[in-house]
Parts: sequence; structure tokens; C-alpha cells
Amino acid sequence: MELRSACRMFLFPIQMLYHVVRASLLALLPSRKKDLTKEVVLITGGGRGIGRHLGKEFAKQGARKVILWGRTEKCLKETAEEITLSGTECHYFVCDVANREEVYKQAKVVREKVGDVTVLVNNAAVVHGKSLMDSDDDALLKSQHINTLGQFWTTKAFLPRMLELQHGHVVCINSILSQSPIPGAIDYCTSKASSLAFMESLTLGLLDCPGVSCTTVLPFHTNTEMFQGMRVRFPQLFPPLKPEVVAERTVDAVRTEKAFLYLPWTMHALVFLKSFMPQVALEEIHKFSGSYTCMNTFKGRT
Repeated sequence: MELRSACRMFLFPIQMLYHVVRASLLALLPSRKKDLTKEVVLITGGGRGIGRHLGKEFAKQGARKVILWGRTEKCLKETAEEITLSGTECHYFVCDVANREEVYKQAKVVREKVGDVTVLVNNAAVVHGKSLMDSDDDALLKSQHINTLGQFWTTKAFLPRMLELQHGHVVCINSILSQSPIPGAIDYCTSKASSLAFMESLTLGLLDCPGVSCTTVLPFHTNTEMFQGMRVRFPQLFPPLKPEVVAERTVDAVRTEKAFLYLPWTMHALVFLKSFMPQVALEEIHKFSGSYTCMNTFKGRT
């Protein structure tokens, strides 16, 4: 037994090197993309912003049905009509993912009226853009319930059937702020960090579940009305992402079954630097990039 353990310890770094080299080589080669023509896609927060573009992109890439969840019926209806006109069957349901009972109730309605969901996209999120002491307690709770706990309820509602079918995909639209927080958005950064831990744990937990996989998207500041008024010091170096680009790259990551997607790719460097740099150096990076003041003009969604 001791000899076997010693052999495993010896082979472990070799295995890690093999996987790193293999992944690097595969990244240079064109990936085989999954067919979406049999997929039923449900997108939370699907009425506007990134969610709206995700619905249109999944439809464009051939999804059989698209389902939109959100809290504002007007936005959901407009987006659903636009997707339907493109030739893809689209349904919408008013649902607040922060409400556990409502999620379970509407999930049952979806299964009865539309069918089994095979791609779940957890996109719904809110941000208040205030310091801890300036934040209302109810607003803080709201961001945690929607951005984090909402994923618990939607995943519990739809994942069991995916496991039965041995076919499914759980997607989370997260944020780079989950790994590199900024001042002035403490509710959002905290909730996204929790959301990332949830997805990392879920991804590992599904390793032995054939046919079911996960994708976590971590984009930089995206130019949507949710972050209206947010400014960075050097927009030429760090331009905000377009929501349609985030949607396009997300659907592509689903089709290639990519577990984690950083947008843009330079965000990998930020996470790497943070892993070993001293706190003083990190503070200087924040000052240089202007993240200490980028929320001063924040307005958010009107």
C-alpha cells in the first residue's frame, strides 16, 4: 500500500503536466461544437441586457425552444416576440428567482407547457452600487437572494431531470468582480463570489454524471443599463464589453463545453497576479485603474 501511494505521488506531477500540455494544444485546435437543435434553453433575467442577447443568440445557433424568465413582463414579451419572429419557438414566464416557491411553481408549469429544460442559464442579477454603510438592509438581502440563492432554487428545480436524461447543461453568467472585487459594489461582489463558489462546487460534483456539464462566464464590465454610469479610468485599455459579444461567446462556450470562460482573455492575468502579489501592490493596481472611483457616477438601471 505504501509503495502504491508513493507511485501515485510520483506520477501526480507528471499527470498534471500532461493535462496542462494537452489543454494548451487543444486550445490551438478548432473545437467540435455541440448541436443545439434539440435543446430547450431557459434563461433567467431574459427580458433585457445580456439575457435578451443570450435568447437571440441561442435561437440563432439553432436551439429548438427558448424560455425567458424575468420580473418585468413588458420586457419579456418584447424579447419573446423578437425571437419568435426569427423562427424559433419562444415562451416567457414572469418569475422572481429570489422567491423559492415561485421558482418551483413556475418550473412545474414550464415542464407541463413547454417540456424538459436541457440548458439552464442563470443570468438574473441586480446591483445597487453603494458602500456597506450606505446600503439599505433590504437591498443587500435582495442582491444575495437574486444573485446567489436564486441559482440554488433554479438548479434544484431543473437539474434532477437533466441527470435522469443524462443530458443537460447549467450555465452561470458571473463576473470578474467575483475574483477581483471593487469598492462601492460590496453587495454585488459578495454575491458573485458566492455564486462562483457554487458553480465551482457544482462543476466538480457533476464530473461523474455523464451528459451533464457546466459553464461559468466571468466577464469584465459590460455595457448594459444595469451598470449605467459606471466609468473606468482608461476606457481605451479596458473598454466595456458589448452584451451581444458576451452572449455570442457564452453560447460558443456551451457548444464546446468549456467549463470557465473569462472575458476578455486578459482577465486571466488579473487573477494570476492576485494569487501572489502583496496587498499593497494590489491596492496600487486598483488606484491606477480607477476602481476606487469608478462607482462614483454609477446610476444603475432606471
